[in-house]
Amino acid sequence: MRAARAAVLLTAVVVLPLTAISAHADPPPGPVFSGGEAQPVFDPDDVVRESLWVTAPVDSDGDGADDEVHVEVVRPSATEHGLTVPVVYQASPYYAGGNDITNHDVDVELHVPGRPGSGKGGPRGAADGVGLAGPNGAAQITWRYEEYFTSRGFAVVYGESLGSGQSSGCPTTGGENETIGAKSVVDWLGGRAAARDAGGAPVSADWTTGKTAMMGVSYNGTLPNAVASTGVEGLETIVPIAAISSWYDYYREDGAVVAPGGYQGEDADVLAEYVYTRDDREICRPVIDDLTAEQDRMTGDYSDFWAERNYLDDVENVRASVLAVHGLNDWNVTMSQVAQWYEALRAHGVEHKIWLHQSGHADPYSLRREAWLSTLNKWFSHYLYGLDNGIEREPKSTIQREDGSWTDEADWPAPGTADAKVYPRQGGAGKGGLDLRHRAPGWTDAERFTDDAGKTVEQLVDQSRSANRLSYSTKAAKRPVRLSGTPGLTLGIAFDRPAANITGVLVDRAPDGTSTVITRGWTDPQNRTDPARTRPIKPGKTYRISFDLQPKDYVLAAGHKLEFVLVSSDHDFTLRPAPGAGLALDLTHTSVTLPVVGGKKALRAAF
Repeated sequence: MRAARAAVLLTAVVVLPLTAISAHADPPPGPVFSGGEAQPVFDPDDVVRESLWVTAPVDSDGDGADDEVHVEVVRPSATEHGLTVPVVYQASPYYAGGNDITNHDVDVELHVPGRPGSGKGGPRGAADGVGLAGPNGAAQITWRYEEYFTSRGFAVVYGESLGSGQSSGCPTTGGENETIGAKSVVDWLGGRAAARDAGGAPVSADWTTGKTAMMGVSYNGTLPNAVASTGVEGLETIVPIAAISSWYDYYREDGAVVAPGGYQGEDADVLAEYVYTRDDREICRPVIDDLTAEQDRMTGDYSDFWAERNYLDDVENVRASVLAVHGLNDWNVTMSQVAQWYEALRAHGVEHKIWLHQSGHADPYSLRREAWLSTLNKWFSHYLYGLDNGIEREPKSTIQREDGSWTDEADWPAPGTADAKVYPRQGGAGKGGLDLRHRAPGWTDAERFTDDAGKTVEQLVDQSRSANRLSYSTKAAKRPVRLSGTPGLTLGIAFDRPAANITGVLVDRAPDGTSTVITRGWTDPQNRTDPARTRPIKPGKTYRISFDLQPKDYVLAAGHKLEFVLVSSDHDFTLRPAPGAGLALDLTHTSVTLPVVGGKKALRAAF
């Protein structure tokens, strides 16, 4: 790596537009900053493009040779004349597109320990696609951010995840080899890994400062979490957008087999099959077959397979700062993924910031472009160029409200949030009450309902009476109530069968009677003591079962009612056994915990 580096220029002058930069003019001596942001002083059309292969110290396809990661580099041509620049790096399994795939059948009976054949379904149904969409399948890799960054003095680097495109190795849906493959590119940029060009000649990254950021959406945002959890030198910051922090919580939930929203039946093996786009279509077949066996769609238990894919276990290694972004209505990669990651980062003293928006599985580029690009620019200018622009001292949380407005807050969950419990009262087959102070009295009869996976949660929520759910409601709120964080349930519940799903739902009921699902969550009562351990259920026995719903930040408007709805199977997320399982809720041992801004006092004042 070159020892001499171009000086960083700090200026408050107006920068000439790109149209005023002659293609024949001398390249600028270095990046220019104004207002804390890097300015577009480099011609985005005057770049160097390189294609190369970085050696990764893993042989995941078992061919006797180290895997190689195909990399494309796009950097300002000024780097050919002594300028050294930091890197914005996106690793992805999607650059070569995806394969036609078939999801698992979800219309199956639930697993019962010791019962032969339980948990097995018939032939798989038609392919539904997968839950994580890639940026493009073009031969030349591009990105909506490419010109933005290269014109401001950053190089953009693309890496094809192992088993995809022109990389060797095998896809493993978050397995350790994928982390090693993506990390090896950071090592190459830091001079610690080898690379070659198409002719086999060695290629060095002597044009970079060695400071790297990783960024991307969905799987492309998950790989930054994975690489950051290794503590690799040179990775200064990451921007995970709609990203996974634990793959178990993507395809499972507290022992239950669940699916990403909109992609029923997808699992780790299906996603690996989708991104397996390298030319050799057979060498990774044993690896994907192992995924099918080890992911365990029967019990849903947490295992070593899932522990390998849990980046939370290694959060103490993270040294890169983190700007996390997530949609409050993302039911593909759910809010628990960013909430638990963000909390763990904060607990370990990692510099952090969060953006939460009202959309789903989305990049804020398409939602609030100018403000987002300004934040991103300042973030990278600070952490990659060392510019003291104060971004790390700004409010940690930027959040979009239901009306589309944005606000900055000290952090998330919102300051002043505290847990407040509410208690369902009799009448759940129609509409029972939610008491803000007291549990149901000890002589209250159990409330019963029957599973019917053929009905969606939304259908059950809106039925005035139903034998397939229980529903409880507050009175209309006198003033707005804000939830910020993770709601939870504690149930006293019995079953007439040795296996059943449980789904909890919070609902906003408007004055006109229309409903909005605020959040929901799932559990397998067989895993009531440990996600890693299935314990049989004895029919007729009442169990104490606690689990979380998906985190949320939501304002219940004045005049609206808050409802708690309990169902068994969730048509759109859980496995769907035949109707008929009976459940009985003991209200005297049941409560709903709400993360309320202002705590109990604010909740009681509202109702």
